[in-house]
Amino acid sequence: MIQVNVNGKQHSVDAESNMPLLWVIRELIGLTGTKYGCGIAQCGSCTVLIDGEAIRSCSYPVSAVGARKVTTVEGLAANGKLTKLQAAWVEHQVPQCGYCQSGLLMAVTDLLNKKPNPTDADIDEAITNICRCGTFQQVRAAIHAAAKA
Repeated sequence: MIQVNVNGKQHSVDAESNMPLLWVIRELIGLTGTKYGCGIAQCGSCTVLIDGEAIRSCSYPVSAVGARKVTTVEGLAANGKLTKLQAAWVEHQVPQCGYCQSGLLMAVTDLLNKKPNPTDADIDEAITNICRCGTFQQVRAAIHAAAKA
């Protein structure tokens, strides 16, 4: 049994130590907001936060988490109240198909925690998630709106 803290709740999971954190979150804990995209940590759909830092969970073994805290997209909104970033996401109509959105939100949360008022260059450097719908202009607008809020 492996202990993992996800969204402030301790979970005891029966998993192999090399099982990707993504599958622990989705299949063993039952939080399906984090998505599988490529399986090789390139697309970013699986992005979660570990102690506030964005990681690609599809290639991150659960045993590497240790006592650190994992936050998924389900853990962003406290008591059902959207974060400023989530509200900006809605306001700027970022989601199209929506598949990559949870990973984008987590990556942007990390960016805004590190750089509360990012420039376009900061955004381009930090956000490497792939959106097949091409909503990058809306993503950028939402990031700037959340930074100002």
